[in-house]
Amino acid sequence: MPRRLTLPARLRLRRKKDFDAVYARGRRLGDGYFGMTAVSNAEGAPRLGLAVAVRIAGGGVERNRLRRVIKESFRLHQEQIPAVDLVVSARPKARDAAGKLLHESLEGLWKKVAEQCATSPRP
Repeated sequence: MPRRLTLPARLRLRRKKDFDAVYARGRRLGDGYFGMTAVSNAEGAPRLGLAVAVRIAGGGVERNRLRRVIKESFRLHQEQIPAVDLVVSARPKARDAAGKLLHESLEGLWKKVAEQCATSPRP
C-alpha cells in the first residue's frame, strides 16, 4: 500500500527564526512565477515555508489560491525533494496565471532543488 502524502506541521516552517536561517544561508532558485530559497536541514525530510506577499498576490482570495497551489504541489512532490528547508515566494506574474502553469513551474523548481541541493539520498 502506498504511503499517504500529507503535509503535517513538522513539514512546515512556521517560526521567524527558521525563515531567517533559510534566507541567511540558503541557495536561491526561481523562474517567472516563483522564487525559492533552500538550505539543507538535519530533519531528514523537506520542510516548506510560504512567503506570499499581499502586494504581489493581491487580496486574500488570490493569495490563498497561490498558497494552496504551492502546498499541494509540495505535498505531491515531497518524496523527490531532498532534506532541505524551503521558502517559496510568489512573483507578480503568478497572480493571474492559470493553475496548470503554476503547477508546471513548481514541478520544474522541485527538480532544480533535487539536482542542486541534494547532499545525500533520503532514507
